[in-house]
Amino acid sequence: MVVLDFDDEKKRISLGLKQLTPHPWDVLAENIAEGNVVKGKVVNIEDYGAFLEIQPGVEGLVHVSEITWANTPINAKEFFKLGDEHEAKVVTLDKESRKMSLSIKQLSADPWNDIEAKFAEGSKHTGLVKNITNYGVFVELAAGIGGMIHISDLSWLKRFNHPSEYTKVGSNIDVIILGIDKENRKLQLGHKQLEEDPWNALADTFAIGSLHEGTVIRRDDKGATVQLPYGLEGFAPNRHLTKEDGKSIAADETAQFMVIEFDRNEKRIVVSHTRIWEQGQVEAAESAKKEARAEVEHTRKAVKNVQNKVEKATLGDLGILADLKKKLDSDEAKGE
Repeated sequence: MVVLDFDDEKKRISLGLKQLTPHPWDVLAENIAEGNVVKGKVVNIEDYGAFLEIQPGVEGLVHVSEITWANTPINAKEFFKLGDEHEAKVVTLDKESRKMSLSIKQLSADPWNDIEAKFAEGSKHTGLVKNITNYGVFVELAAGIGGMIHISDLSWLKRFNHPSEYTKVGSNIDVIILGIDKENRKLQLGHKQLEEDPWNALADTFAIGSLHEGTVIRRDDKGATVQLPYGLEGFAPNRHLTKEDGKSIAADETAQFMVIEFDRNEKRIVVSHTRIWEQGQVEAAESAKKEARAEVEHTRKAVKNVQNKVEKATLGDLGILADLKKKLDSDEAKGE
C-alpha cells in the first residue's frame, strides 16, 4: 500500500494500491505509436464518437469524422456497439495529457482521390438507400462514397410529396452519376435519367382538347390530382370538376377529362371534366343556329323561284307568295 493522505483531525489515512504499479500511459506497448494500427474494445459511446480501450487503462477516441470517408453524417451510437472490437490507426498520441485520437477511415486509401475513375459522370450504378429527407434520397455506392437523388429526379411522370412514397431506407436503387463535387465529397445522382424523357413522346397523345379517362386519386382545397393513362398525373382545378348535374367529382371516381393545358417543360397537365359537357352545350346551340340559317336560305330560294316563274300574278299565286314570305320572316326570326 501507498499512503496517499493523512487526516489528523479525523485520524484517517488514505491508502492506494494502484500507485504501487506504473501508470498505464507511462508503460505503453511499443506498437502504440502514431501511424500504427491498433486494436481496441468499445468501452464508451458518445454523440461525437467512441472510446476504444487499447490496453487496460489506455483509451483512444474515434471521432465521428474519422469513421468513414463519406461526407454524410454518421451516428456513432448506430455504428458502434459496447464490447465490439475495432482496428484503428493512431493519428495523434499525447502521453503528457494522456490523450489519443484514432481513425478507422484511414485504414484504407481515400476513395475520393480517384473518384472520376470509378464513378465517372454518366456512369450507372446500384446503391443502397441510407437516408431519406423531405428533399431527396441519400444513396451509398461504396464505402465512403455516396450522393443524393433530389426528389425531382426520381420520376419523369410522378410528383411526390415525400421521397418515401417512392423508396425506403435499406432498399437498393439504380442511379446515374450526374455530377461530382470532389471538394465537398458529394455526388449528384439521378434515377429518372436512366430512361428517356417520355414527355417528349406524349405531347401528341395529350394534345390540348384530347379526351382521356382518369381517376381522381387525391383532392384538396384547390382541386384534384387525376391519374391518367401511361402513368401520368394531371391536375383539375375545383371549377373543372363540376358534372352536368351540378355535383362534383369525388375522390376515387372515374370520369372523362379533357386536356386544357400541356406543359412539357414544367411536366404539368391541367384537365377538365366540366369543359366536356359545357362544350357539348355550345356545340348543340351552334348546330341549332346552323339549321335555322339553312332553313332561312331554303325558304329564300323558294320565294325567288316563285317570283321568277310567275309572270302575271293571279290571286292563287299571290296567296302562295304571301305564305312563303310569311314563312321566311318566321325562319329569319328563329335564326336570329
